[in-house]
Amino acid sequence: MQRLRASQECLAAVKTCLPPAMAAHVKAGPIDEEGWTLLAANAAVSAKLRQLQPRIVAALAAKGIKVTAIRVRVASQ
Repeated sequence: MQRLRASQECLAAVKTCLPPAMAAHVKAGPIDEEGWTLLAANAAVSAKLRQLQPRIVAALAAKGIKVTAIRVRVASQ
């Protein structure tokens, strides 16, 4: 439960730096010792998230959240 809550907190911090139309297509994935996973609805959203990784890391750091790595995956349907 603690990891799920941490993942949701990360997503809340990140949603502010995502374009509004794209934010609805991003979900929080698992968080572990190796990093945090963002789940994208499709390949286009996934590619844009990879481009926005520096901004995502900065948003997390601004909230005091330390994440060692950010992984982006396309969510299976």
